[in-house]
Amino acid sequence: MESDALYGFLVAFAAAALLTPIVARFARRIGAVDGMTARGLASEATPLLGGLAIFAGAVIAGLLFIPESERTRGILIGATFITIVGAWDDIRDLPPGVKLAGQLIAALILVNAGVVVHNITFPFLGAVDFGDAGGPLTVIGLVAVMNVVNFSDGVDGLAAGVCAISAIAFAIIAFDLGRDAAGILAAVTAGAALGFLVHNFHPASVFMGDCGSNLLGLLLGAVIVEGSLKTNALVALVGPLVILAVPFLDTGFVVAKRIKYRRPVYRADSNHFHHRMHRIGFSQRRTVLYLYAWTITMAGLAVALRFIPYSDNSGHLEFWWSVAMGICFAITLAASAYLIYVLEIFKLRRLRAWQLRRTDPDTSEHQIDEDVERSLETGEFTALGS
Repeated sequence: MESDALYGFLVAFAAAALLTPIVARFARRIGAVDGMTARGLASEATPLLGGLAIFAGAVIAGLLFIPESERTRGILIGATFITIVGAWDDIRDLPPGVKLAGQLIAALILVNAGVVVHNITFPFLGAVDFGDAGGPLTVIGLVAVMNVVNFSDGVDGLAAGVCAISAIAFAIIAFDLGRDAAGILAAVTAGAALGFLVHNFHPASVFMGDCGSNLLGLLLGAVIVEGSLKTNALVALVGPLVILAVPFLDTGFVVAKRIKYRRPVYRADSNHFHHRMHRIGFSQRRTVLYLYAWTITMAGLAVALRFIPYSDNSGHLEFWWSVAMGICFAITLAASAYLIYVLEIFKLRRLRAWQLRRTDPDTSEHQIDEDVERSLETGEFTALGS
């Protein structure tokens, strides 16, 4: 099965890489182009619909290498449906309610095919049975992952790279848990995302659009359900939350801001992590590489939680392995703390004082405090080099 995963990864990568330029030309021909906007970071109008190439790569490899079952068929049908809805949105700009309805239907297709979480193991609490609520909760979870990926798709290469890193981590964990079909699906998803990334890394020649971000979100959601949540392992719930911590934190931060200022949660703005990095002077490549590194660190921690034998499963810790696990946690915390510092969530006042006093040496402490408070409230920052 591991060899099937490798072959699936390579086929998906090659198909997506070869088809993406063709899809980009098609998108330009039909006018599916993302124009430059005030909140966007693109320097020129860029074709959308790159998700069609991701879909083709994933489906071709999936049909060849993922074991056939009712759940597999449901995943591929749901993937086809959400890709069509996303492509329609990229071409016609659908209302938010219609897009949400499409996500719900795609999730329901998977649930009706058996991609459902009936129970889950919570740390320190043990297994919790959801009963009849398992289906609705799975639908909500799948829609949430689709939107998390969709919200994070705002700078060249970010969503594709983060999804590829996450899918590789999920594949490793799924195979170790004996969930071979999910492991192959994760490898196929990673290959398709990386094949597209060849053309999407800055400067991007094509964007994945909603058809790509929703597709990747649905596939990752299916991998999470089939690959870990259906097991009684400790990493079942913790793993996905840690691996997808960066896009989850980004989405949570942005949604909280919108709710606080009574803005519609579906209305795009420029308060994402990549927007904040851009405002403090980061290039697109540097921004994406920092967020890749953060994602790799979190994914590495999740994999370590599965493979490092820090406990004998009877409540007794193995000292040296526990030290190794502690070091992994320390590295992850240090990386997260550094990124928080970079994002100016903390240590902002000193930087802002330097900026303001360079422009006006007579700026008072009170004016600095007011400016810092406004920046933290609105998420709007001035680049350090301005």
